[in-house]
Amino acid sequence: MNINFSGKSVLVAGGTGGLGAAVSLAFLEEGARVTVTYRKEEEYAALKDAAATRAAALEGSPVDVTDERATAELVTGIVARHGRLDALVNAVGSYVGGVTLWELETKVFDAMLSLNLRSGYALARAVLPAMLKQGHGSIVNVAAKAAFDHGAGAAAYAASKAAAVAMMDSLAADVKGTGVRVNSILPSIIDTAVNRKAMPNADFTAWPKPQEIAQVILFLCSDHAAVVHGAAVPVYGNS
Repeated sequence: MNINFSGKSVLVAGGTGGLGAAVSLAFLEEGARVTVTYRKEEEYAALKDAAATRAAALEGSPVDVTDERATAELVTGIVARHGRLDALVNAVGSYVGGVTLWELETKVFDAMLSLNLRSGYALARAVLPAMLKQGHGSIVNVAAKAAFDHGAGAAAYAASKAAAVAMMDSLAADVKGTGVRVNSILPSIIDTAVNRKAMPNADFTAWPKPQEIAQVILFLCSDHAAVVHGAAVPVYGNS
């Protein structure tokens, strides 16, 4: 299957993280112009190095995508520079677990809602005017297996990811027939350096690789997935 994004403009929020970097590089490899948001300058520098000869097609902005105004300004700038925005991938998120609900700090609960839910809300609101105007576009929001598999010690994380899936599902119904498609993906534990460090005794071979998940996201953003809308796609690997 030939997936080609030449001439297309893509926004990858959280595009320098463990999964986000793989997604950004995959889009660059297929010819897209990619804008990423990031929090750490060193991660953006590393992504540019990894992009090598395609680094000229990469832009970065240290925008807090839970800030609606800043996110709207970011998207306005992308559309002004490139004349279009074909895809949004929201790879912003965080995990806190291992504590019961009654022992959970409220500030941690609020942080989970902000990073895992509000980010998708602010980003979708920012990109939809442009996508609806051009009559096409794809939004892929990275949720988690925990949206449906509600384990002990992960109440805030599971609640935020479940809400994110529900929000995207409802948004998909809102934009039905407009040419804009909205989907979620549901990774299990992703094989990243951070997760390996956190769980050194785990079986890493069972975890899906960022590059493998990136290929699923590319498919969902491509014309080959024209009939996929309002889905929550599991990417569990062998875990």
